[in-house]
Amino acid sequence: MPAPSLPRIDRRSLLIGGGAGIGLVVAWNLWPRKYLPNLTADQGETVFDAWIKIGDDGHVAVAVPQAEHGQGVYTTLPQIVADELGADWRTVAVEPAPLNPLYANPFGAEELLENGGDALMKAWRDRHGVDSGLMFTGGSSSVRSFEDPLRAAGAAARILLCKAAAARWKVDWQTCATGDGFVTQGRNKLRFAELAAEAARDFGDRPLPDPLPLRGDATNRLYGQSVPRLDAPSKIDGSANFAGDIRLPDMLFASIRQGPVGDSKLVRVDRAAADRIVGVRHVVTNDRWVAAVATTWWAANRALDAMAPRFETRGGRVDDASIAAALKAALDAPGTRIAQVGDVDAAFKDAKLVTAEYHVGLAPHAAIETMTATAQIRGGRLDLWVPTQAIGLARSAAAAIGISEDAVVVHPMLIGGSFGANLETQCVAQAAVLAKTLEQPVQLVWSRAEDSLHDRFRPPARARMTARLGSNGQLLAWRAQIAAPATGQQLARRLFAQDRQISTALSLSGAGDPYAVGGARPMYRIPAVAIDHHVADIGVPTGHWRSGAHSYTAFFTECFLDELAHLAGTEPLSYRIGMLGGDARLARCLSTAASLGGWEGGVAGSGQGIACHSFRGSHIAVLVEAHVGEGQAVSVDRIVAAIDCGRQVNPDVVKQQIEGGLLFGMAAAIGGATGFKANLAQARSFGALGLPRLADTPDITVELIPSEAEPGGVSELAVPPVAPAIANALQAATGGRLRTLPLVPGTV
Repeated sequence: MPAPSLPRIDRRSLLIGGGAGIGLVVAWNLWPRKYLPNLTADQGETVFDAWIKIGDDGHVAVAVPQAEHGQGVYTTLPQIVADELGADWRTVAVEPAPLNPLYANPFGAEELLENGGDALMKAWRDRHGVDSGLMFTGGSSSVRSFEDPLRAAGAAARILLCKAAAARWKVDWQTCATGDGFVTQGRNKLRFAELAAEAARDFGDRPLPDPLPLRGDATNRLYGQSVPRLDAPSKIDGSANFAGDIRLPDMLFASIRQGPVGDSKLVRVDRAAADRIVGVRHVVTNDRWVAAVATTWWAANRALDAMAPRFETRGGRVDDASIAAALKAALDAPGTRIAQVGDVDAAFKDAKLVTAEYHVGLAPHAAIETMTATAQIRGGRLDLWVPTQAIGLARSAAAAIGISEDAVVVHPMLIGGSFGANLETQCVAQAAVLAKTLEQPVQLVWSRAEDSLHDRFRPPARARMTARLGSNGQLLAWRAQIAAPATGQQLARRLFAQDRQISTALSLSGAGDPYAVGGARPMYRIPAVAIDHHVADIGVPTGHWRSGAHSYTAFFTECFLDELAHLAGTEPLSYRIGMLGGDARLARCLSTAASLGGWEGGVAGSGQGIACHSFRGSHIAVLVEAHVGEGQAVSVDRIVAAIDCGRQVNPDVVKQQIEGGLLFGMAAAIGGATGFKANLAQARSFGALGLPRLADTPDITVELIPSEAEPGGVSELAVPPVAPAIANALQAATGGRLRTLPLVPGTV
């Protein structure tokens, strides 16, 4: 890196300001030089750049700009740094990165929004890719977005440490190496702790080479090793702090009730009833909600029950029938062509066609941690302790109470599961209102019922799948017509409500929403393909849910393909592999899963089904064994998954995410949905969702296929193929095809 543009850094500026420019050695070509790092050092720490601090005791602290909600990012990202630095894993620590454009993740949002139209993506890149510094966790993008800058940060710190050691030993720094937290050269050996302050202080006199040389030695490496998770010990012993664990002096606890979906207005509460509950201090109301505030959350929630709030809802009634009617009407109306290969209309003309319709229901996130936020206003500053996947957007939502965004400090917390729910900011905004109104610290926690009623659900969808088969069973043409809400556009409007450029771009976007049909384009080589989105207004707000639209488009695609294979008289595995063309990675996943699972061809009575999917640069195949048990209940006996996700930073973390995704997808396949009645979700507890229990957990085998390809996304990868694999297995077991999620035997 060119030295002249970097000022000399002294110890005092490092301790006070986190560095006056040294952080710009990371991602030099990606970020405007006006952005300075604001990573702060505790006593005895030295800041090296925007990512790394080294303590006098030898610990290496890595700033992580991504939210940890169980996906292991607090381990994999520090592991990249530690590997390149040559640190001892036992001394590595992690802390949330401060809000700063240096940590922006535009790639994750582009993945999440599924390239939601040229106008929206251009506005996103112009406004949020750099300028607003959006720190965003989503789209299975953490390693893919930050591997390069983290490796560069580790390499820069390693070189500075080697130069400092070489100056002491009067040798060429390039003869020095690092490992286990030491700089070594022959018999010379110095701990990082002994060199850190000197290395950072003398940076101006020891410019970094350009390009930065990365570690070339193959021994003593952390990358690719299943090192222990950094967040596991505190989660096991209970010392990990979540948003609900925050305790502040004079803090009060709040619970909230909001009106039914639609245009609802609060019209009556019995305040006197709340006053009779011991511990209740305040009742706060506006047109949209009522909150009870007390010395304990239990008292606050009891007060809400006692007040029996009543809301008036104007507009149409939302229930299962209205949602089904909206989807059907949308599917029967003209749609918007989102993707096309060849000429489907010409291929379909005067041909015998195969058609099937599929349907999926509303699915809640159902994370263990309900929506939670703690807020405190003191000295004109608003402090927030929140579990958020979008720290900058949370700050903007809270600032809407009439305070400058610069006066809002967000403390990102560990998240107790999310699956996309914590992209939303309504709880943060409510907590800020309560803190301002009461002039006291307030912790707002949504009850389980409230969390279920006011989720941003995975949308329902209905698909009409049409195909043309050749005389030999070859698939000649394919059309997927999908009716679903424009969830990507809804999500963007909520998240960027204050951004005129994004709002304008959304108004310019077409009727179709690429997000709503993400993953619908088959992975197979078919001469003619068309994907149409039919926008359905169902009257229920929808949002991102683990794997987004892929969770239902994979169900449509892989079930319909299985039906076509049976019509063609071809074994389903061979049918798939024969159409993959040059996609060797996905073909290998299919053959590996089949081999490990003892694939019998999906013949009648076998109870075996197979499905595959490619997603965010990764590939997966899933084989399932299932049957219908007593009481017409679906039982999944075995799941075998083969994955090619490129290079793996930590194989154990990858396996954990795949296993979790398989179970998440299984839950959505056999339960995990909610109906609607009178504008209210009917499932308001875990028990009402029919989720699989420990005794229902199948035998799971996960095979990670070695690969030197670039890392792909992992945390959402396993969800899409599970439901179609189960449906295909049930078809083999019973002879009947279930085309609706959740899968309910008897609805053929």
